[in-house]
Amino acid sequence: MEVAALAIPVTEPSQVAEARRAALGAAAATGLDDTEAGRAAIIATELATNLIKHGGGGELIIQRFRDESGKGLQCIALDKGPGITDLNACLRDGFSTAGSAGGGLGAVRRLSHAFDVFSRPGKGTAVLSRLFPGRQLGADAKPPDWGGVSLPVKGEQQCGDNWAIRRHDDGITMMVADGLGHGPVAAEAASAAVACFEINHQRPVEEIMSRVHDALRATRGAAVAVARIHPSARTVDYVGIGNIAGTLISGGTVRKMVSLNGTAGHVARRIQKFSYEYAGTALVLMHSDGLQSGWGLDKYPGLIVRHPALISAVLYRDFARGRDDVTVVTAGGP
Repeated sequence: MEVAALAIPVTEPSQVAEARRAALGAAAATGLDDTEAGRAAIIATELATNLIKHGGGGELIIQRFRDESGKGLQCIALDKGPGITDLNACLRDGFSTAGSAGGGLGAVRRLSHAFDVFSRPGKGTAVLSRLFPGRQLGADAKPPDWGGVSLPVKGEQQCGDNWAIRRHDDGITMMVADGLGHGPVAAEAASAAVACFEINHQRPVEEIMSRVHDALRATRGAAVAVARIHPSARTVDYVGIGNIAGTLISGGTVRKMVSLNGTAGHVARRIQKFSYEYAGTALVLMHSDGLQSGWGLDKYPGLIVRHPALISAVLYRDFARGRDDVTVVTAGGP
């Protein structure tokens, strides 16, 4: 579940200091000690500086995360600049194409517990850095099977979207909720959906949805969808109420999953599970209506094997509507 997210525009040098201050504040809220917070500040500074020098400006997302690898702080730098033609060279400490000292991406990778990059010439760059409290550098666990971004519409302090994922004996269960409207009241509804999910995530997906529907009756209501990946059966079960979009990607096949009309907590004429078979590896991507529907991973060769949070962030960068809260969550299973 992603919480406390900031999206900081970085288009000129004064905003680098803002990014550094935001990273220090988020590091303290995440429980990083002074040394770790210092690393976070350096990472944010390097990423923000690169956005200006190499990306023509962009955006730095700073957010806390919690997933199967642990909990911590992540920074994601996004730009639509010229991209990187020689990534290996850029990852060497001291390399620079802008006449600077060039700590850059090499320094970010060295200071991070988890690090990933996706870049295409002429199409921009996305960089992910993660830090875990109390963990030695070089001690990162296996990359997680899920990740996402969840950000409020400009002008709001709280995001009206929320999400959660849990692993259990037979796969992964995930939920995305979009509280009606924006701001604190929408956030209350989405948070109530997550709280109910946390208690009931091992139940069948239609039962989870039924309980969420009941739990939201005293709130504004929300669009909600729940998906469960069953690796042993090679199926995905899915139930949705409202305009949360779910997509199953496997073996080159893309299937849009069905959400029915309604509002969880108020109107749900049918709560119906749909099951989808898949072969090979499944990738399930769910998003709120803050993301346009016209995205496709076929436009990004190689992105599908990157860190799930990076996949979500690239789609956010290129397809966010800009006038609504937005959540994009990606999860995979063997």
